[in-house]
Amino acid sequence: MKKKTSALMRRLKYFSPIDRYNDNHTQETYEDREWENVYRKRWQHDKVIRSTHGVNCTGSCSWNIYVKDGIVTWEGQELNYPTTGPDMPDFEPRGCPRGASFSWYIYSPLRVKYPYVRGVLWNMWQEELQNNESPLEAWKSIVENREKARTYKQARGKGGFIRANWDEVLQLVSASLLYTVMKYGPDRNVGFSPIPAMSMLSHAAGSRFMQLMGGPMLSFYDWYADLPPASPQIWGDQTDVPESSDWYNSGYIMTWGSNVPMTRTPDAHFLAEVRYKGTKVVSVSPDFAESTKFADDWISVKQGTDGALAMAMGHVILQEFYVDNQVEYFTKYAKQYTDFPFFVTLKQKGDQFVADRFLNASDIGRETKLGEWKPVLWNENTNDFATPHGTMGSRWDNEKKWNLRLEDEETGEKIDPRLSLLGMEEAIGTVQIPYFSDDGNKVLERTIPVKKVMTEEGEMFVTTVYDLTLANYGVNRGLGGQEPKDFNDDIPFTPAWQEKMTGVKRELIIQIAREFAQNAVDTNGRSMIIVGAGINHWFNSDTIYRAVLNLVLLVGAQGVNGGGWAHYVGQEKLRPAEGWQTIAMSKDWQGPPKLQNGTSFFYFVTDQWRYEDTPVGHLASPVEGNSRYQHHGDYNVLAARLGWLPSYPTFEKNGIELYKEAVAAGATTQEEIGKYVAQKLKEKELKFAIEDPDNTNNFPRNLFVWRANLISSSGKGHEYFLKHLLGTTNGLMNDDSDSLRPEEIKWHEEAPEGKLDLLINLDFRMAGTALYSDIVLPASTWYEKHDLSSTDMHPFVHPFNPAIGSPWEARSDWDIFTSLSKAVSDLAKKIDLEPMKEVVATPLLHDTPQELAQPLGKIKDWSKGECEPIPGKTMPQIHVVERDYKTIYDKMTALGPNAGKQPIGTKGISWSAEKEYEQLKSKLGVVRTDSIAKGCPDIKEAINAAEAVLTLSSTTNGHMAVKAWEALEKQTDLKLRDLAEEREEECFTFEQITAQPKTVITSPAFTGSEKGGRRYSPFTTNVERLIPWRTITGRQSFYLDHDMMKEFGETMATFKPILQHKPFRKSRPEVEGKEITLNYLTPHNKWSIHSMYFDSLPMLTLFRGGPTVWMNKEDAAEAGVADNDWIECFNRNGVVVARAVVTHRIPRGMAFMHHAQDRHINVPGTKLTSNRGGTHNSPTRIHVKPTHMIGGYGQLSYGFNYYGPTGNQRDLNVVIRKLKEVDWLED
Repeated sequence: MKKKTSALMRRLKYFSPIDRYNDNHTQETYEDREWENVYRKRWQHDKVIRSTHGVNCTGSCSWNIYVKDGIVTWEGQELNYPTTGPDMPDFEPRGCPRGASFSWYIYSPLRVKYPYVRGVLWNMWQEELQNNESPLEAWKSIVENREKARTYKQARGKGGFIRANWDEVLQLVSASLLYTVMKYGPDRNVGFSPIPAMSMLSHAAGSRFMQLMGGPMLSFYDWYADLPPASPQIWGDQTDVPESSDWYNSGYIMTWGSNVPMTRTPDAHFLAEVRYKGTKVVSVSPDFAESTKFADDWISVKQGTDGALAMAMGHVILQEFYVDNQVEYFTKYAKQYTDFPFFVTLKQKGDQFVADRFLNASDIGRETKLGEWKPVLWNENTNDFATPHGTMGSRWDNEKKWNLRLEDEETGEKIDPRLSLLGMEEAIGTVQIPYFSDDGNKVLERTIPVKKVMTEEGEMFVTTVYDLTLANYGVNRGLGGQEPKDFNDDIPFTPAWQEKMTGVKRELIIQIAREFAQNAVDTNGRSMIIVGAGINHWFNSDTIYRAVLNLVLLVGAQGVNGGGWAHYVGQEKLRPAEGWQTIAMSKDWQGPPKLQNGTSFFYFVTDQWRYEDTPVGHLASPVEGNSRYQHHGDYNVLAARLGWLPSYPTFEKNGIELYKEAVAAGATTQEEIGKYVAQKLKEKELKFAIEDPDNTNNFPRNLFVWRANLISSSGKGHEYFLKHLLGTTNGLMNDDSDSLRPEEIKWHEEAPEGKLDLLINLDFRMAGTALYSDIVLPASTWYEKHDLSSTDMHPFVHPFNPAIGSPWEARSDWDIFTSLSKAVSDLAKKIDLEPMKEVVATPLLHDTPQELAQPLGKIKDWSKGECEPIPGKTMPQIHVVERDYKTIYDKMTALGPNAGKQPIGTKGISWSAEKEYEQLKSKLGVVRTDSIAKGCPDIKEAINAAEAVLTLSSTTNGHMAVKAWEALEKQTDLKLRDLAEEREEECFTFEQITAQPKTVITSPAFTGSEKGGRRYSPFTTNVERLIPWRTITGRQSFYLDHDMMKEFGETMATFKPILQHKPFRKSRPEVEGKEITLNYLTPHNKWSIHSMYFDSLPMLTLFRGGPTVWMNKEDAAEAGVADNDWIECFNRNGVVVARAVVTHRIPRGMAFMHHAQDRHINVPGTKLTSNRGGTHNSPTRIHVKPTHMIGGYGQLSYGFNYYGPTGNQRDLNVVIRKLKEVDWLED
């Protein structure tokens, strides 16, 4: 055997002569290559585990996690996705550089390794435990002592954490929860966790716990302004969009406010690849965004004026493809699938008309069930009125006529809907159209054909939605009045009119509109618009969206593969919906769940309502006159009172005590208790908590935050959070001394600070929310637990699997809440807490008969004597729910009997899961302990809960899918079972989806089809299988006839300019040198996903290594700012300190601060607040929109994350100036 030369001797060979060859291009060397082993070992591994990332990026990419000796060494993209077929690209590989760097977090300095408690609070707690027999009394002695409470609350955000053990921390939290239940009510304990689809069981863990405790869960899709309110308004659907592979089926794509390559990185290849087929791509974006590089044409629209652009395009399409030329495909589509043919009544206003509400079957004397909910149209076959199938009335009258067959539901006659009254009009009238501009709101006078109708109320005038739409857009029909002569006439809403607002040449608009429509003609609708946060984060986002979405309806693109809208903001599509809802909402044990819209909650608890300064009347329709209220918050009180929106805490009294009072007054049944509550409200002996949000009895007391960075990422109005909710040091420069005073809300001269008793955060990294929390619990990362993930971007359900055990003392979210439920139950037993009953109020819900509660869209307020307060009709529903805190743990860890006994379902249909429930007993095993859960399927472990979700959902269990379609068949009288029967025997298991992703099964939980390997596109089952949309007419909506929509001039699509909120209202910081005022935008970040990855070393090294604000180079020069200078960006809401990125890529007049740049990385101080600069949300404040609060009326009824005011924050301006001195506050 050859003797190995020592390392020292090998080094000495360096001095030996070297032989060279080939004119010195080659030399012989004695060096070895052992050094390469260092790099080889870096990638060695002894096992590979499939998992994914739960970061709300919408990617839901499958990753291989490589492990060596129990340490994660790296991650790589998994490649075994099912194929999309031979004629289009596959999904793989999916991933991005941000996700590829995740394993850094596992062992980073930011990792939360142990339970932590704020030291000053922990010391108080330990002392009071010694002084009191009961933990509840110990907690009371802290929170009810004003000085003690102020002391620990003011310590928030200032360090001072100490390590604690799990049992002691859980005892503290349990004591606070139960004390709050007994003193203030269960609805003062609140949970916030966003986007369940990104890690379903982790969300469900806390949600299930909160529902069992009686605490509300806060919505997030609306709070994040990810929700497009236009989607419920138009379709009665939250958000249903195509998977990204369907882009490849398109013939024409517009990216509108969506930066696909940056924010949809794993899917961007489809957008690049479809161009090789000849598909044209148009980018609509103010800045030269990444998506613009993919485009053939760039429409550089001024920020916030997208609605004007879309209205002008709609004008062109209506003029050239409906009036000047009639395209058969378009008109046929509009007749059957939109509300264009339906009649709208007209109110006379002098010698002119104002559009009012839909004409319905009851109006014309038709004797039919729910006639007020059955709009009518004109049938050309009979030359008479017709009540078509598919309206909301036919959905709930149980007559099996809820379908889109063109038949009269009364006579059975075939219908040929007439679009326009022109040609059969009895008169040409003038209709008043509201018009909004920075120069003042005006009334447009447009001409329409009208017809007289004898109704139950007397003679009425009517016209069609189509005729109103043409008048609204200002289309020239030769009727006279304020009609433009051509596209060059500067009249709303022509291409010439939009040019002065958007900065886009009219010729380009005309060209793009023609191309978009002509492509739809040539391809039967394969024209697509990809929309996103760029246009969805404005106050009037819904009017922008409606103008944009009208384009896809006008060209028959919706419900067509390769066509329609494609909204991607937030990982909203939770595919195994029914199973997840059963567990997350604890429906298997009790109901109803308490689900609160997040925007309203944060608007009031952070006291942002106290700082309103612009009267709502400025936003009202000039046609209707003034607004109902002048303060935005008053509309929210109205919405709570009428049952439109949820409102937790609900009443000024503890719901448990309210139940006792009702029983003492003689009420015994739920109905009687509801009447008791209604009477007390009417007599004003009981009030809603929202009427006095600054009363200490109405404060939220405990807030759980998990899977989220609420304080530093999504907390719009960051400084208001710090001041009023948390009661700690803040940078708020606003003053409420002369702000608007509301009518419906009690005003306290001194605003409260520190409403919250405990902020409890579960996280695996010490981000902004953790730094402001009272208690931080160490959570497992995505590589350390079992869970599920799905997205709208692809049709798969992905698993999380533990590649390693949870290190240090970390636990999964499921295990943390299970442990907490055990601690609560143990404490309840210790203090012998008996079962109790609580009065619970819930709003009038969409997809239930409650959406028929308030007909004709008329607002009747019982508090003003306009009607009686009737639970479930004119006010919220009233329920009675029993709470037994001794059994929380037993219920938490077992799938309750209701999952088998009661119907399961979604979107207004239901079916039995009794067979599946029994199967789960065999699959998961049953609870054997002698408790309320004995004999129930065991879901103590998260993987068992995941199996239950997959088994109980129609997208992952073929038997459930078939039963779901059969249930819908009974409602519609359509044949639908075949959509799923080819996969009836399939039932996904966790093991199967770990081995390889599986395409979900076609289900009525969504509106598209995956049958036969088809690419998913929304509303294809509506168009092809004649399933109605869940709207008043059963069709896609151009017209919304609720009184609130009329009040604000939004019955039809229109343009509304952005709000002009000045940086300061009165006093402001002293001017120091040059400065500039700019519109402040917070788009998504290239180097992070929200606040995740922003603080990771791999991502920080790719750019400036801290917070940045992007400015146009000319704006920067005007302010005396050079690239990489430190700047202050401020207004009355707060201040940000960041480095300037000076660029030519963005236009003048706007500044970008990329979303979710947390304040714990490289943030110096500012003399404006004598503190460090804030987060990207420090200069923001939310503005709630009244039209988003409508409820109890068809598709405009509440649903969790379905409809409600959004947390918009873009209509803001900031002052930017160079920072005079960079002070790191280290002295």
